[in-house]
Amino acid sequence: MGDYDVIIVGGGPAGLTAAIYSSRANLKTLLLDKELPGGQLNDTTEVENYPGFDEPIAGPELMERTRRQAERFGTRIAMEEVINVEWGRDGRDHMVITHENRYEAPVVIIATGASPVELPAKGADRLRGRGVSYCAVCDGYFFRDQNVLEVGAGDSGFTETLFLTRVVREVRMVVRHPEDDPNRFKAKDKKLVERVLTNPKVKFIWNSEVVELKGEDKLESVVLRRLDTGELFEMDDVAAVFVNIGHKPATDFLRGKLEMDERGYILTDRRMRTAVPGVYAVGDVRKFSGEYAQAVIAAADGCIAALEAEKYLGERVWPFNQD
Repeated sequence: MGDYDVIIVGGGPAGLTAAIYSSRANLKTLLLDKELPGGQLNDTTEVENYPGFDEPIAGPELMERTRRQAERFGTRIAMEEVINVEWGRDGRDHMVITHENRYEAPVVIIATGASPVELPAKGADRLRGRGVSYCAVCDGYFFRDQNVLEVGAGDSGFTETLFLTRVVREVRMVVRHPEDDPNRFKAKDKKLVERVLTNPKVKFIWNSEVVELKGEDKLESVVLRRLDTGELFEMDDVAAVFVNIGHKPATDFLRGKLEMDERGYILTDRRMRTAVPGVYAVGDVRKFSGEYAQAVIAAADGCIAALEAEKYLGERVWPFNQD
């Protein structure tokens, strides 16, 4: 029998929740993460929409509490980056390979998440969490009655814009194409686009791109470039820039190992099972869950996978582990 009953790869809300449930079921559980467990919530200043907190809680504190809860039930957490996997065949355990070690277990839960594609503008990385956000649902309420920019003209960008109109004074959508271009939007949901186009709180900045974000402790101004003339112009009445130009799932090390869609999101059934027996995928790395990118959905995925893993282990025959 392998080193552990369950190995979880990734320590965001999905991975930590899976660890809590599997450890409470007396399954020997190892959680591997290349960074401090917590995922994207470690970069979120305040969380207001996670159930159970009547006051905002800092993202890192929420994840620290969740990590301690998993460890209290017996989860072992190791900060090691997984670089490869070898799936067991004919009932044998799976192997998870890091730079430091090789671990074996009959169950592996993939919870590596997905990262937003970052805005390629000067100052964007430095001002992340201080006026630059990649989640309107998470951060929109902090900019009530203020002007904001939305960068991204796909379905997700339009969905975020519509959400923001409920809380901010004005949303200015930055679009890279001219107004008269019939393909100016990437969004496919025509009804969604129409709702945004007819919303009086939404203004459009056509044929432009964000090139620089200025400010020290918070966003102070945004510099944009007109793509037809190259002219630069600056806005100093914008409190935040919301970016929605895509996500990239952290699945490069699993290419050829699991079924994925064209973007790299792992395919599962509704029980979080992949096509490989004993291997599950949860949270933002999973197709469908990744479309919402919400901590509470990721946590629910983790719970389901752990319950399914417990059931799988209870039904599993162990022909290769007998003395």
